[in-house]
Amino acid sequence: MGSLVGHVLPGFAFLVLGLWHLFNNIKRFCLHPNTFTSSPWFPISKLRHLELYLIMFSSSASISMELFIGPRRHHPFDSDGTIPSNHLRNFEHSSISISFLVYAVFALILDQAQPRATASEGLTLLAAAAAFTQQLLLFHFHSTDHMGYEGQYHLILQLIIFVSLLTTLMGIAFPKSFFDSVARSSSIAFQGVWLIVMGFMLYTPSLIPKGCSIHDERRHLVVKCATEEALHRAKSLVEYSSLTMNNQTEQDDEEQQHFELKSTNEKTSFVQMGKLVGHGQRL
Repeated sequence: MGSLVGHVLPGFAFLVLGLWHLFNNIKRFCLHPNTFTSSPWFPISKLRHLELYLIMFSSSASISMELFIGPRRHHPFDSDGTIPSNHLRNFEHSSISISFLVYAVFALILDQAQPRATASEGLTLLAAAAAFTQQLLLFHFHSTDHMGYEGQYHLILQLIIFVSLLTTLMGIAFPKSFFDSVARSSSIAFQGVWLIVMGFMLYTPSLIPKGCSIHDERRHLVVKCATEEALHRAKSLVEYSSLTMNNQTEQDDEEQQHFELKSTNEKTSFVQMGKLVGHGQRL
């Protein structure tokens, strides 16, 4: 993950998954506003488990890239069988992918055992919460610099992951909450957006803040700032970019809620008009 591609590809996967969940939650609420129930994943008519298969494939590809394809020796161990310090990040990133792989396998097994059962959906959400917990802990105790420019990006990413974890746990207690479903889907999509932003901002030399530069430390690219003033300025730019994106997300959510309310009112008015026409014909 310690590269432009290593951030953009997982970010794109999270973004697509979050938008897919957001689309299906809004669609389900518009069609059945009174009986709406969220779902941890959404089947497709011809390929019911396609979403879970894609999560398995993406997680497996990430694990292979981190542990076998990316390392120079095509394995993460040293000559004496120990783990070198420059490969600790590989194990941390692959552990996150393993947690989502286990979630997808667990969700598939539960659905095959009890399809569309409320209990199985609750257990699936619990497995997703466990995956987000693993992700949050690993990013919190990440072996990269927590105080520098990159650490500021990881701090904001942890906040987004915490929202995903919290809304997933709330989904177990409130499965009919449309607000919780939208918040969970949006946080997953925003994880993807932030990972993509991190990829470009951390590994594109022209986008590095003034006074900072990219250094190669044990085959890992790290952004370091020359002075304390440059570091504070770089951190402020990270916070500003996150606030700008949050404001844009809030505006999008307000527009979506306005559209949903409008569509619900239109459906109600059409039903009332139909009843009036039918009553007039009987008279």
